[in-house]
Amino acid sequence: MQKERNQQEMLEDFIAAYHYLKNHDNCDGNVGVVGFCFGGWISNMMAVRLPDLGAAVPYYGRQPEAEDAVKIKAPLLLQYGELDTRVNAGWPAFEEILKANNIEHTAYIYPEVNHGFHNNTTPRYDKAAATLSWERTIAFFKKHLK
Repeated sequence: MQKERNQQEMLEDFIAAYHYLKNHDNCDGNVGVVGFCFGGWISNMMAVRLPDLGAAVPYYGRQPEAEDAVKIKAPLLLQYGELDTRVNAGWPAFEEILKANNIEHTAYIYPEVNHGFHNNTTPRYDKAAATLSWERTIAFFKKHLK
C-alpha cells in the first residue's frame, strides 16, 4: 500500500497528525517523532518542516537534501546499522551539515547490523542493538520532551 502513495502526501499526513497532537487538550505541546526505514525519512523531514518539533529519532532513515537539512531546529538522535551501505552513504554529508550549522544531534552506528535491525519480524533483527537503541530513544525523548 505504501508504494501506491505519494511520499510527499504521506509526509503531509504526518505533519497534520503532528499539529493535531500538538494542539490536543491532553498534550502539553511537546511532540517528538520516531520512525523506521521510510518512517526514518519522515522523521528527518518533519524535523526539516516543523521548527517547533521537540525531538526526532530516525532509525536508518534517508537523509534530507542539503538545502533542507539546514532548516532543522529539533534535536536529532540518529540510529544507523553499520551494514546498511545504501542509507549510510548519505550520512557523512548530512553529519557535516549538522555540525556546520550547530544542529544538536547524536548518531549511533550499531556494529555488524543492517537496515531493519529493530524489526523483530525480519531475519535482520538484532536484539542487542534493538534493545540498546530503544533505551537511547526513550532517554532522548525524556530529556527533550519534558
